[in-house]
Amino acid sequence: GFLEDGILVQDVSRTQRRYLGSRTFPWDVMAVLPTELLCLLPGVPRVPGVPAARANRCLRVPRLFEAFDRCETRTGWPNVFRMAKLMLYLLLGIHWHGCLYFALSAHLGLGDDPWVCPGFTRLLRRYLHSFYYSTLVLATVGDTPTPQREEEFLFLTAGFLLAVLGFATITGSISTVIVNLGTAASASYPDAGPVRRYLRAWGVGGRLQGRVERWHRHLRAQRKPPAEFVCRRGDVGREMYFIREGRLAVVAEDGVTQLAVLGEGLYFGEISLINIKGNMAGNRRTANILSIGYSDLFCLDKSPCAHAAMEAKGRDLLLRMGQLDTGAEAAALAAGAEAEQRLRGLEAALEELQTRAARLLAQLEASALRTALRVQRLEGR
Repeated sequence: GFLEDGILVQDVSRTQRRYLGSRTFPWDVMAVLPTELLCLLPGVPRVPGVPAARANRCLRVPRLFEAFDRCETRTGWPNVFRMAKLMLYLLLGIHWHGCLYFALSAHLGLGDDPWVCPGFTRLLRRYLHSFYYSTLVLATVGDTPTPQREEEFLFLTAGFLLAVLGFATITGSISTVIVNLGTAASASYPDAGPVRRYLRAWGVGGRLQGRVERWHRHLRAQRKPPAEFVCRRGDVGREMYFIREGRLAVVAEDGVTQLAVLGEGLYFGEISLINIKGNMAGNRRTANILSIGYSDLFCLDKSPCAHAAMEAKGRDLLLRMGQLDTGAEAAALAAGAEAEQRLRGLEAALEELQTRAARLLAQLEASALRTALRVQRLEGR
């Protein structure tokens, strides 16, 4: 499905039309074309030609990055996922470097000098040697054979430069993960220092302070973030929310009993945002919304596109809750219809006055023209 005006659309036909009309559809088609069948043409080398013929598979790279981003925002272990992704990039870089090393060795001649790949009979031994050599070069550890030719010097120099860049990237990524760990811990598990100072200011005994500190340590050890209310019943509502990810619970007044659970793609807070005639609660919140763990929400002040649908849903909710005064609603609608009728009458009267004024202006202009002509004739005489 996909989100349209904050509403989750799961209709298959609409999803198909949306995908077929998207910019990614042509690239996906080109990425899955069986271009390796070109190797069956006469004169095309079989094994060496396959990697070049499958180059269109690289068009999947944006999809891969998109999948990585979605997994990283939805997994419960984002930092572990980042480390795994970093290791995947590292292994893939070594693999590509090893393939280039073997291709250069095959071009120069396998086993011609100590630097190139030996001429092993088994393909697995050739690959393992190339992978091992690339690991030594990119990790800058261990002794590597001394280059003998210009191509070997250039390839080894480029490998060392890539190793420096790779180490800088890895160090920066690991530092980012460590900083994110500290930031996430401080955001999800608030520091007990302000609470301790608050209790001390009010003269609370040391026994209760110890219990509070042990409770905070328990939350950190069990990885249980404290409950966080998005909005409470009775608060003045000035916006509505769309759930991008996470789960939120509609809880009772005790703050524990869950009446409903809202998931990704749903929205809430539309009753306080929309001015529904007869709403006895006004623009105040009608429910307590509690975030279950971490949630990512979009905030919207007004929603003109989905105004009618949300107003109808809000009216049904108020009817079920007994918070809608139908008499006041009917009176407001009648007053609005009467005001609209009066407005139409005023618009008709204004239009008639404008028509009369235009006629009078035309008559005045004609009279002025006739007077000017008469004056001109009199002057001529």
